[in-house]
Amino acid sequence: MKLAQIQKVLEAEVLCGVELLDQEAKCACGSDLMSDVLAFTKERAILLTGLTHIQVIRTAEMSDLAGIIFVRGKRPGPEVIIMAREMGIPLLLTQRQMYEACGILYKDGLIGSSLKEETL
Repeated sequence: MKLAQIQKVLEAEVLCGVELLDQEAKCACGSDLMSDVLAFTKERAILLTGLTHIQVIRTAEMSDLAGIIFVRGKRPGPEVIIMAREMGIPLLLTQRQMYEACGILYKDGLIGSSLKEETL
């Protein structure tokens, strides 16, 4: 699913990386535990999280994520947005709760990032 479509269905605001919205996210992961993201998330996944600190950007870079969606209207500070822009990581913000946002994306065909999904 293209990031532009994700932005549309989640009614998300683009914080940075509008020029990258034509990129494809292969799957999605909803987590507030960056250790789980590092351990279980596949490359080119989109991360949905309520965490807004700089470690989320570092995790996204290490995991080669397609982008980050901040849920519940959580807005990162300017230093987080600047770092993401420098690293080419698109940031979006939705007012939706994580459960709802993940459900919408799954319903629209974006699979999860779990090992179980590989067998489908």
